[in-house]
Amino acid sequence: MIKDFKHVQTAHCENGVITSLLRHQGFDFMTEPLAFGMGAGLFYIHIPYLKVNGGPMISFRTMPGWIFSKICKSLNVELDRRKFKNQIRAQKYLDQKISEGIAVGCQVGVYNLTYFPVEYRFHFNAHNLIVYGKENDNYLISDPIMEEVTTLSTNDLNKVRFAQGVLAPKGHLYFPKKIGRIDKTVIQKAIISGINRNTTMMIKAPGSIVGVTGIKRTANKISTWRDKLGPRKAGLYLGQIVRMQEEIGTGGGGFRFLYAAFLEQAADYLQEDRLMSISDQFTKAGDLWRSSAVQMAGIYKGRLTEQKDYDAITDIMTEISDIEKNAFKQLNKLKLK
Repeated sequence: MIKDFKHVQTAHCENGVITSLLRHQGFDFMTEPLAFGMGAGLFYIHIPYLKVNGGPMISFRTMPGWIFSKICKSLNVELDRRKFKNQIRAQKYLDQKISEGIAVGCQVGVYNLTYFPVEYRFHFNAHNLIVYGKENDNYLISDPIMEEVTTLSTNDLNKVRFAQGVLAPKGHLYFPKKIGRIDKTVIQKAIISGINRNTTMMIKAPGSIVGVTGIKRTANKISTWRDKLGPRKAGLYLGQIVRMQEEIGTGGGGFRFLYAAFLEQAADYLQEDRLMSISDQFTKAGDLWRSSAVQMAGIYKGRLTEQKDYDAITDIMTEISDIEKNAFKQLNKLKLK
């Protein structure tokens, strides 16, 4: 069991797990913004035919696990991932790794996390935490979004590791298996790779539901929801977007601020001052995402009821799309190598 595991609190769970596990291996340079940017975590997708909790499926980041996979590949880190059909085997393997002194990342469901306040428990199965030890029947947990370390009983941990529904974790665990030499050159290349990959996803990906094109498409749809869905259902849809944006994974505004911080750190590593002005654009996009959430919440709560209130959201999101498109185009023009 690890007795000196250093807990790191972060804004987002997967970034936090990456940061903590790599810092635990001695790579103190790792920060949450670097993890997010190297892993090309910024994204947008709206899948109209898929519903989550009765509302539209919208994500402001890449698929769960993508960030860790990409950053490990860029930094020459061999990652061990496992999923299980059997809870007993999953628990035995976890216990084995803990006994070997290995801190392990786990994907879990939020609904039955006993240390979460009740109001924050809902059916979302892509939360990440670290298990670093076991005392009697309690596992020692470092959850990056919590201020301090905590614990889960064996039964409670098994329950969240095998939560059912969309993105069911199936006992998914992961940890760095082998780490190569990481120097400044490797870090610089990982930063550039992350920027280039994110640029491709946001402005070059085909289809109308992803990237900056997807943001604008959602904006246009929202202006039709009041008449098409009716005020009540439209309000529920907008409430769901706010939850996806501000509560699940730090969402729209938070991720834009995080990416802005990444570009500031990248400017230092790459000695590229032009990244600073682009960073400012993502900060502005983050502010607008937060403004859109306030407007949506007003409709959801019944304070705003007119068509002009829906149109205001459309205008904000259209501006966001234009800002992010321009920012990524500028990143693309830098031709970082």
